[in-house]
Amino acid sequence: MRNHRRLVLIAAAVVALVWWGSQVAAFHDEGVADCAGCHTMHNSQDGALVDPDSPNGNPWLLVDASPSDTCLNCHGTRLGAVFAVDPLTPAPEKGGGNFIFLTEDNINDGHGGATNPIVGDAAGHNLDAPGHGLAPDATLTSAPGGSFPASQLGCTSCHDPHGTDAFRLLYGAGRQVQDGVATFLNPAPVAEGLSIFFGTESDSSHTAYQGGMSAWCGNCHGDFHDEAGGRLEHPSGSTLGGSIATAYNLYNGTIDQTGGVAATAYLAQVPFEDAANTTGSTAGPTAGSTVMCLTCHRAHASSAPDAGRWDFAVTFMFEDGDESGSFDMSSLLVGNYANQNQRSLCNKCHNQDEFDHNPF
Repeated sequence: MRNHRRLVLIAAAVVALVWWGSQVAAFHDEGVADCAGCHTMHNSQDGALVDPDSPNGNPWLLVDASPSDTCLNCHGTRLGAVFAVDPLTPAPEKGGGNFIFLTEDNINDGHGGATNPIVGDAAGHNLDAPGHGLAPDATLTSAPGGSFPASQLGCTSCHDPHGTDAFRLLYGAGRQVQDGVATFLNPAPVAEGLSIFFGTESDSSHTAYQGGMSAWCGNCHGDFHDEAGGRLEHPSGSTLGGSIATAYNLYNGTIDQTGGVAATAYLAQVPFEDAANTTGSTAGPTAGSTVMCLTCHRAHASSAPDAGRWDFAVTFMFEDGDESGSFDMSSLLVGNYANQNQRSLCNKCHNQDEFDHNPF
C-alpha cells in the first residue's frame, strides 16, 4: 500500500510539473502566465521607476511607453527578432520581415533612386513605438484600401497579446481591436510558422501558408485587390490555375527557366497558400493553390517600398541596395536564384524573361 501511495504521489507530481511547465510556456497562448512581464501596478519597483520614460505611467499600466514598445522589448532583437539593431544587418528571416527597415533613410533602388530617396515610412507597417525610434506613417493617414487609422497602428492591431488559438495570435472574426478602433470581419488565416526561438527561413523551412491570408489582410485593407467594378488589379486570394502553377514549377531562375521540378519548386521568397503546405514542404503549387497578399509582400516590413519581398523597381535582383545603400535583399536568395543575372521574382509566376537578352 505504501509503495502504491508513493507511485500515486510521483505520478501526481509529474502531472503537476507538466501542467505547470505548459502554463509557463504559454506566456501568450490562450493563458498568460506572467502578467508582470508586460504590466506594472504602480510603475515602481525597489524604489525605481519601471518605465523612466513614462514617470506618470500610461493608460494600459504597461512596463513601457506604448504597447508596441512593450512587445519589442522581448521580440525586438530576440524571440523572433523583428527589430534588428542595424538595418544593414537584420536578424535571420523567419517570414514576417523586420521593422528595422522603417528606420532607413532611403529604400529606393529604382533608376535614380540615390537622388530620389524613398524613406523607411514606405517599408511596411509603421508602428507607434517611440522608445524604438518608430512613429506612425507620415504619409498615409489610414490603411490603403481601408479606414484603419495609421496613428493607432501597432503590434496589438494585428496580434492579441493575451492569446488566441490562431496563427501568431492574430485576431479573428468578430474581434474588436484596440477598444473598438476596428472590428475584424474575416477569420484569422490558417498557417504554421517557424519557431521564434530558432530557425531561419529557407526553401525547405518556412512559414506554411494554408489558407485565408488575403481575406484576413482585408480586415484593414478592404477590397484593395478586388477586381470588381472593372478595375484591373492583381488577383489575391484567388487560385493560381494550371498555367501559372506550371510556370512556377518550371521556373528555376533566369539561368534555368524551364528546368524546375514540381517536387522541389517551392521558393520561400515567393510563397503561396495550399492546405497541404507544411513548414518543411518543398513542392510547388497545384492549379488549386492560392496567390495571396504575402506572395509578394512581407507582413511587417522589408528593405523595399510597399513591404515587397523583392524590390519591384529593379531589373536585376543583384541591383538591390545599390542606389539606396540599404540592405541587399538578393542576399536572401540561394542556388540558381543567387545568380547575378537573376531578374525580378515576378517571373516565378509570370515568366517574361525567356527572350530577354542576358549577358551570360
